[in-house]
Order: sequence, then C-alpha cells, then structure tokens
Amino acid sequence: MVEAESRRVTVIGTGYLGATTAACLAEMGFEVLGLDVDEAKIETLRSGRVPFYEPGLDELLTSGLEAGRLRFTTSFAEAAEFADLHLICVGTPQRDESGAADLKYVNAAVESLAPHLTRPAVVVGRSTVPVGTAATLAARLSALAPVGEEAELGWSPEFLREGFGVEDTLRPNRIVIGTDSPRVEKAVRALWQRQVDAGTPFLVTDLQTAELVKVSANAFLATKISFINAMAEVSEVAGADVIQLAEALSYDDRIGGKFLGPGLGFGGGCLPKDIRAFMARADELGVEPALSFLREVDAINQRRRARTIDIARQLIGGNFAGRTVTVLGAAFKPNSDDIRDSPALDVASTIASLGARVTVYDPQALERAREAHPELNYADSMLEAARDADVVLLLTEWTEFREANPEELAEVVAQKRIVDGRNALDPTYWRASGWTYRALGRQ
Repeated sequence: MVEAESRRVTVIGTGYLGATTAACLAEMGFEVLGLDVDEAKIETLRSGRVPFYEPGLDELLTSGLEAGRLRFTTSFAEAAEFADLHLICVGTPQRDESGAADLKYVNAAVESLAPHLTRPAVVVGRSTVPVGTAATLAARLSALAPVGEEAELGWSPEFLREGFGVEDTLRPNRIVIGTDSPRVEKAVRALWQRQVDAGTPFLVTDLQTAELVKVSANAFLATKISFINAMAEVSEVAGADVIQLAEALSYDDRIGGKFLGPGLGFGGGCLPKDIRAFMARADELGVEPALSFLREVDAINQRRRARTIDIARQLIGGNFAGRTVTVLGAAFKPNSDDIRDSPALDVASTIASLGARVTVYDPQALERAREAHPELNYADSMLEAARDADVVLLLTEWTEFREANPEELAEVVAQKRIVDGRNALDPTYWRASGWTYRALGRQ
C-alpha cells in the first residue's frame, strides 16, 4: 500500500502550476521531485531560476533547492522510484480548430509514468480537463502499470490565480479530490493535512464532479465579468456610470463585488480556453444548449477590445494612420508575465495594423511580448513609452500605472489623452490635470 504519511511526492510538469506546486510543497517540508520532458526548463529550475514571473516563487525555489528538499529530473523511471504519490500538473491548451482541450500532455504523462509503476502508487491529476477524462485515464493507468489496479488515479483540481499562486497553494480556500478509493483520499488528505487542520474545507467527490469544479468556477467568473461589461455597453449609450452601478450591485450579498470590475475583459491561459473547452465538451455530451450562454459571454469579452479601440480612435480624430500610440500593459493581468490571450496585446497589435506607431511598456512581460509581437515597439519605462504619444491606453492595471502622475506624463506626451481600459484611474484627478479622459462604461 501507498503510505499516506510518506513525505515524498513527484510533480509531473513544471510550467506555472507544476513549478509553483513543487516549490510550495518543498516549503511545506515534503521531499519533491519535479519532472518535465523539456530539458531546458529543467536546467533553468535546477539553477534556481523560475522561467516565468510569479511573486515570491523565486525565493521558495531557492530555499527548496538549498535545503535539498527539491530537485528536478527528466526521467519517469527516476520519478517512479522516488515516490508513490505523483501529481500531474501539465498544461491542457486549446485546440485551434475546435476550441476543445488538447489532452496530449496529460495522456503522455500517464502513458510515460505507468510502465514504471512496479509497486502500489497513487496518481493525482491537478490539470484542468474535460469531464470524463479522469475515468479514461484511470483505466489506462491500471492497464499500463505493471502493478495493475494498485496504481490508482484521482483528480484534485487546482484553483491558483496568477500573481497569487504561492498564496493560493500554501493557503487554499478549498481542496477537492475526486475518487472512490480510500487510499487515494488518504494520500491527498495527508498532502494537505496542515491546511485542513487550519480550517481549509476538504471535499471528496466522484471523478466527474471534481473535473467539473474548476471549469464551472471559471465559467461562472467569466460570466460575472462579462455581465458587468455588458452593463458597461448599456451605460455608455444610456448616459450612466458603470462604476457607480457596479458599486451599487456589490452591496447585495447575493452578488458581491468581486469580479464586478468593468473594463477591457479577461484573458490569460485559463478563463478563455476553459469556457471554450467547456462548450466543446457540452456539445460532445449532447447538452450544448445548457452552455449556449457562454458563447455570448465570450462574445461580450471580445467586444470590449473592439470598443477600446473605437474610443481611442475617436479621441485622435477617427484615424490611426501616422499616429503615435502608447499602450501601458502587455500581460493579461498585473503581477504576471503571462501574455496568453492578452487583451492589451490584442488591442495594441490591432491598432498597429491600422497604421499607428504603437509602443508598449509592461513591468514584467516585455520579453514575452517582443517574441510574440515583433511588429510592435517596446520601451523600458512608462515615460519612455509615452514620449510623443497622441493617446495613451492603460490596458493592464499594474500598480505603477494606477499610481502614475498625470503631470509627469503630460511633460512627455504630444497630446494629453488617455483611455483607461481598466477603470483604474481617478477621472476627476486626471481631468483636473488637463487630460482628456475616457473609460469603458463611463461618460
């Protein structure tokens, strides 16, 4: 049997989820072996460097390596020998042709690990997968493992927010494990015993419910964001103020204020792909009408980008050709360097295609942005980016941008015009400094 009290665990996949999970588990006192087939990524982690930006993670990685509790490998045989509890933390990107989740990395993780499992083992998926995936993988695992049905699989979805990944791992708001095996439940409970003792809810469900938890949460959050952005569309036409509207709604405890921030909309590697994969899976299950509302959620989100471009174009007289435009922000959200489906870069690239000279600045995501969008110009500071601008667009709400001094910015721009795509600024303050201020959903 797998000893639930074992302090050894492997983490398969060392991207955002895997690297964060591995470093945090080492911080919690476990002996952790991180595995990835990407040798360059493994060498980067071995050297004590995190290949992405996540506040606090560099320090945990260094601490784990120096204490000897954390190391990395490319060998599945070594992983199987090292521990009897294995966490699958690989990515499930979107398929371009259908919007469905691409499960090749999850399938490969199980198929590569299973042949090396010669003693009882627990494999726990943390990746976001379509409902029904875990049952298929469980059968595949026991079929391929020399130990047979004593290699058991459960599913425990992650709930990490980029920018808060360390906090969300060390102090999660809930732990869900999908399993009907007491052995799997015991192993996962032991992994998070410290958090459970501190009051974190521990929910045991079937595999299918566990798979649905993460995508359902993301679908709900995406719907809430798109709802307030739909109200922003109405507010602009009706002459209302969506910020005041959101505040009034937030006092209703049935609604609450979280994710009621109107603006440019959501992006990143989770919400957009997860709601599209959810719709694709619903179609496969024959229940597509149940999630048809998510198509409008997605459409509202995309319209916010087009509306931001329209506002900027109006401010400069109706034509971007030959104009100089500053975009503040490249990451899809602050405290991250993730540019996947970034609304900021989508807007910047579109405006550049319309003839403007676009310069982008972001505190963390410039390197990734340059690789993905070489057609744009980049600056190493906010003031440098804003030099000679005909209009400035604030599209990622970094603290640096929220606290920008309008008088300092006015000294370098050609025209004092700003589009606040995140409703992050005080319009009264900026207008008092002589700026023409526009924001989504406000007069």
